[in-house]
Amino acid sequence: QVQLVESGGGSVQTGGSLRLSCAAAGLTYTSCMAWFRQAPGKEREGVAGIDGGRVFYGDSVKGRFTISKDNAQNTLYLQMPRLIPEDTAMYYCAARRGVGCYSWNWGRPSDYTDWGQGTQVTVSS
Repeated sequence: QVQLVESGGGSVQTGGSLRLSCAAAGLTYTSCMAWFRQAPGKEREGVAGIDGGRVFYGDSVKGRFTISKDNAQNTLYLQMPRLIPEDTAMYYCAARRGVGCYSWNWGRPSDYTDWGQGTQVTVSS
């Protein structure tokens, strides 16, 4: 059974930084992992994904956020500098098995088989 546990969320002011972590237990397959976020009243949005040497970013965070993965520790990270109020959302870690991630499919929430419970990020102006 796969268990994904996010941590690192919190409340910061505009321009602040946070680093999210996702500890993956029971992850016996090697496949794509990603961060999604969902703000109240909005659809779940792909923030960043990673599959082996391939990394992907949503347009709103490209050039700001950095996704990385420590395979030895089975932990996924999201470094978030220069935060803005529009980044406020619940952030979720997700993993998928079977189909790899590519630029045209990494951001589809329905393709992911395992999800964490989420960690809240709030950015105040």
